[in-house]
Amino acid sequence: MKPFTYERASGLREAAAAVAARPGTKFIAGGTNLIDLMKLEIEQPIHLVDISRLPLRLIEETPEGDLRIGAQVPNSDLAADMRVRTRYPLLSQALLSGASAQLRNKASTAGNLLQRTRCPYFYERDMPCNKRDPGSGCSARGGFNRLHAILGASEACMAVHPSDMAVAMTALDARIETIQSDGRTRVFPLRELHRLPGTTPHIETTLAAGEMITAVILPPPPPGRQLYRKVRDRASYAFALVSVAAIVDVAAGRIRGARIAMGGVAPKPWRSAEGERALAGQPAGEETCAAAADAALSGARAEGHAAFKIELARRTLRRTLAETVQDV
Repeated sequence: MKPFTYERASGLREAAAAVAARPGTKFIAGGTNLIDLMKLEIEQPIHLVDISRLPLRLIEETPEGDLRIGAQVPNSDLAADMRVRTRYPLLSQALLSGASAQLRNKASTAGNLLQRTRCPYFYERDMPCNKRDPGSGCSARGGFNRLHAILGASEACMAVHPSDMAVAMTALDARIETIQSDGRTRVFPLRELHRLPGTTPHIETTLAAGEMITAVILPPPPPGRQLYRKVRDRASYAFALVSVAAIVDVAAGRIRGARIAMGGVAPKPWRSAEGERALAGQPAGEETCAAAADAALSGARAEGHAAFKIELARRTLRRTLAETVQDV
């Protein structure tokens, strides 16, 4: 047992300040990821700040037509919310494809975004891992790397981000609202939250020390059909080999606009500008969908066991896009 201290946060600014004041301090909410990591001694915080009782559990419509989702909204509540199901079905589909019902009841919106990779070498303390122990090396390079990245990886790390929800929110152009230890707040696009590994894979987000996510803001839903598809090794409670979040708007037989995000393929939710450009203005047919899938995967690279994921991602994306334009 590694000793640590605990406090229950009394306010938003106080929580951020408490984490910023002491190195080795962590926020804890649902605990569905952090507690597992503490049991394995991968995370060894000296102090925990409990933010689970802060007033961050509301889903509210704003005057601008946005949907503001509090950071502590459980995944199950978010998936079941009628506004999400009708206006953002992509998000509800993604949430229901992740984890088990019990975990969804505990996992928070912010915690889902900030969960750490499920790379087996990250979880194995006897193996080198730059994400866990900077400068030690990447065991997945030359190891069993079937689940690893084909886009956005570096020599230092090829682990993938595990969230389904984050992929859907990336396609929906979600924004993140945060508060810092001095009380300042900021709002920025979700696509800017996660960092690619580069030479510093242990630095996973752009958040400052003590900066706490308070909400996720979804803009008004874009036009078009929304669809989330997840390919995994078993039917339930498994992380994605490949997932696709697609929104395609078709009128008079042509694609007016599209959004594509992929999961299970990169160290962060992967938005494909190449795939989106290949769809814009084109006829809504199988050939266009295939060309867009080729464009989206044009930069994919794989080492060893992960090579199959390139074709799997291409086929999954092509099939998902084809379904969004079918009978439109």
